[in-house]
Amino acid sequence: MTNAEKLKEKTPLSPVTGAGMDRKIERSSTLLSKVVIVSIAITVLALIVFAVREKFTGNALSVNANRVVISSVTEGIFEDFIPVRGRVAPAKTVFLDAIEGGRVERILVEDGVMLNAGDLIVELSNASLQLNVLSNEARVAEQLNNMRSIELNLEQNRLRHKSNIVDIEYQIKLLTRQLIREQELVATGAISQSKFDDTQDTLAWYKSRLSLSLESQASDTRMQEAQLSFLKDTSTRLESNLAISRQNLENMNVRAPVDGKLSGFNVEVGQSIGRGERLGQIDTPNNFKLTAFIDEFYLARVDLGQLATYQGYQLKISKIYPQVQNGQFEVDFTFINEQPKDIRRGQTVQMKLTLGDESKARLIPSGAFYQDTGGRWVFVVTEDGRTAVKRQVRLGRKNNQFIEVLEGLVVGERVITSPYTSYQDMDKLTLN
Repeated sequence: MTNAEKLKEKTPLSPVTGAGMDRKIERSSTLLSKVVIVSIAITVLALIVFAVREKFTGNALSVNANRVVISSVTEGIFEDFIPVRGRVAPAKTVFLDAIEGGRVERILVEDGVMLNAGDLIVELSNASLQLNVLSNEARVAEQLNNMRSIELNLEQNRLRHKSNIVDIEYQIKLLTRQLIREQELVATGAISQSKFDDTQDTLAWYKSRLSLSLESQASDTRMQEAQLSFLKDTSTRLESNLAISRQNLENMNVRAPVDGKLSGFNVEVGQSIGRGERLGQIDTPNNFKLTAFIDEFYLARVDLGQLATYQGYQLKISKIYPQVQNGQFEVDFTFINEQPKDIRRGQTVQMKLTLGDESKARLIPSGAFYQDTGGRWVFVVTEDGRTAVKRQVRLGRKNNQFIEVLEGLVVGERVITSPYTSYQDMDKLTLN
C-alpha cells in the first residue's frame, strides 16, 4: 500500500461547502488607521518644508514701501570731512584763586573790566596769617642771632689758636738762639752741662707743643668750616621761609596776573573767602578759540594739527580731551593766521573738519540705518523692487552726506537707508 492510500484511509471524507472560504472584514477600523497615518505624514512633511523655508528665507516682514527711503549705490569722489558745531571761547584763560583765605576788605574793580598785569583787584585780611608771619619773623630773627653768635665764637677760637701758635714759634726762636750760645759756652766751661741740657729739653718741649697746636688748629678749622657751611644753609632756609610767609601775606592783595578781561568775578565786602576758592578769571582780549564736541566714532581718526575751516578761515586742532561723555569727546581749535572780527564769546559756529584726502569710492547716502546696524549689514532691494534682503557689508569712512562702501555692494544696487528700528531682527522685507 502506497503512502497516498494510507493517507486516504486516515482522513475521513466530508461534504464540500463554502464555509471554509468565508472571513470577517473590519473595514471601518482599517480606514481610520490609514487616515491617521496619512495625516501624520502630511504634518511631518509640512514641518520639514517650513523648517527648510525658514532656514533659507529667515524672518520676513511686510513693510509699506512709502515709509522707507531707498537709495542707490553710486561711484564718485568721497570728501573725508565731518561737520562740527563749535563754540567761541577765549584762547587763553587765567583763573583767579585765593592763595590764602580771608575776609574781603576792599573791592577795587567790577566784573567785565579790562585789566593790566599787576592791577589790584581785591584786598583780603587774615589776622591769623598776620600773627603767624610776625611769629615766624621773631623765630627767624632769633635763629639768625644765635647763628651769628656761633660764628663769632668760632672766629674767636680760631684767633686764639693762631695767637698760641705765634707765641710758641717765638719761644722756639729764642730757645734756638740760646742753645747755640750755650753750646759754645759749655765748650769753654763758662756754663754747666746741666744748664745746657735744660735749655735743650725746653726747646724740644716747645717744638712738640707747636706740632700739637698745628694739628689742633687744622682739626678745628675743618670742623669750623663744616659748621659754618651748615649754619649758612640753615640761614638761607630760614630767610627763604620768612620770604614765603611775607609773600603769603602779600597775596592777600589779589592782583591781575596777566592783561585781559575780568569775568566771573562776584564777591562782596565782608565776605569770607576760603583758601583756594575761585574768585573769577581773566580772559585774553580779542583772541578766541573754538571748542567742539565730536562723536566718539571719530576718536581714533582725530589728531592734533588736523585742519578745519570756518567761513574761509583756517583752524587747526590744538588740544584733544580724550574723556568721552555722553558718546562725545571735546576738541579745541585755534585760528592759524587770522580770526573773524565779528565773532564774540559764547557764539556757536559751524565748521568743516577735514579727516583725510579726497578719493574715488563707491558711495551710499548717509542715513539713520547706520546707527541701527553699525554699518555691518543693510537691506538690499531686489531688482523687481518687491522685497529687500538682509546682506552683510563692510562700510568705511562717512561724512554728513555719504558713506564709503568697501565690500558687499556694487554700483547700481539699491539699499534701504531709513531707520531699521522696527525690523532689526528681520532677514527679509516685503515691500507693498
